[in-house]
Amino acid sequence: MNLHEYQAKKLFADYGIPVPEGKTAKTADEASQAARDLGGDGWVVKAQVHAGGRGKAGGVKLVKNQDALMMDTRAMLGSRLVTEQTDKLGLPIATVLVEELTDIDREFYLSLVVDRSQERITLMASAAGGMDIEQVAAETPEKILNLTVDPAAGLQPYQCRKIAFLFGLQGKQISKLTGILQQLLQLFIEKDASQIEINPLVATASGDLKALDGKINFDDNALFAHPDIVELRDQSQEDEIEAAAHQHGLSYVNLDGSIGCMVNGAGLAMATMDLVRLCGGQPANFLDVGGDATADRVTEAFRLILSEPRVKAVLVNIFGGIVRCDMIAEGIIEAFTRAGVDRPVIVRLEGTNAERGREMLRESNLEIIAVEDLEKAAKQAVEAAGETVRGTI
Repeated sequence: MNLHEYQAKKLFADYGIPVPEGKTAKTADEASQAARDLGGDGWVVKAQVHAGGRGKAGGVKLVKNQDALMMDTRAMLGSRLVTEQTDKLGLPIATVLVEELTDIDREFYLSLVVDRSQERITLMASAAGGMDIEQVAAETPEKILNLTVDPAAGLQPYQCRKIAFLFGLQGKQISKLTGILQQLLQLFIEKDASQIEINPLVATASGDLKALDGKINFDDNALFAHPDIVELRDQSQEDEIEAAAHQHGLSYVNLDGSIGCMVNGAGLAMATMDLVRLCGGQPANFLDVGGDATADRVTEAFRLILSEPRVKAVLVNIFGGIVRCDMIAEGIIEAFTRAGVDRPVIVRLEGTNAERGREMLRESNLEIIAVEDLEKAAKQAVEAAGETVRGTI
C-alpha cells in the first residue's frame, strides 16, 4: 500500500522529521486560501498521485502569485498525470498540496528498504539527490551508499556520521541528520513499512534539513495491525481490477496480453506466464487464486479476467495440493453460469482428484477444453486467442 506525499509528510511530522509547511486543497479556491494561510510571496503546487517523476510531467509548479496558483491548480485538478512511472492513461489528480517555498542550498537522497537477500533493513543515501536519482543509480551507482541496519544493535552513530560526511554536513547539521535517520527507522519499524524514501532531503541556506518530498510503502501483510494506515488508502490511485481482486483475497496484476491466466500459487503463476510467452502468446494478467480457492473465488476470478475486453482466451492451471481439483472444477462450472463466460477456456488440472475434476468438466457439456499436459494447454490457449503458436519446451 502506498501513501500520497501529504500523508507521508504528516507521518514524518508526527515522528519529528522536519517538513515544509503545507496544506492540501481539492479546489482552486481551497488552494488560494491555503496560500493565504501559509503567507509568503510564492508557493509550490504539487499534484498528489502515487507516482514519481511529477516535476518532469508538469505535476509540480512554482507560482509567484495568486493568479498563477489558481490557474495551475485548476489545470491539475480533475486531470490525469502521466509520468515515467504510470501507464499511458496516467493517474487522476483529486488533491494538490500547496507548500511554502524552501530556500534550497543542497539536495540529498535518503531511503530505507527491506533487503530480503540479507534479511535486514538497508539505508540508502546519495549526495546526488533530486529528480534524476534513477539515472544516478543506473549510470553512477558508486554515488549511492548502502548501509545495513543490524536488527539487534540498531542504527549506529558511526553510520549516521558516515552519511553526514557523504553529504558534506558540518556542526549541528550532523546531529540533525542523526535525529532524522533515527526517527525514520523508528517510523519504518513501528508502522511495518516496506520502503520510505525522501527525495530530496534538502539543506537550506540557514543550515536546516527538511524532507521536501516523501514516499512511504507499507507491507500489505501487516496492514491488519494498522487500521489508521488502512484509512489512508486511496483506491482511485490503484488499478480498478487489482483493487477489486484485493477485496476478494486474490493476487492480481494487470498486463497487456490477450490470454487470461488463473493459477493457484505465485510460483506456478509465473511459470505459467513464461510458458504462454514461450508458446507465442502474451499473458493478460497475473492471477493467483491461492491455495484455499473456493467456488466463489473462482467465479470472481473469472469475472475479473473477463472484464478486460482484450482477453480472448482463458488458461486455468491448477495443481491440487491443499485445494482439490474436483472442487476447482465445480467452481469453474459454476462460474460459467454466474460469470457469463463467453470466451474459450482451457483447463489443466493436476494433483489431488485431478482425474475426477477433468471428468466433471467433460460431463458438464460446457465449452471447456480439459487438458492434462501443461505445454499442450498453453499452446491451445495461444491458438484460441488467435496468436501464432511456436516453440516447445
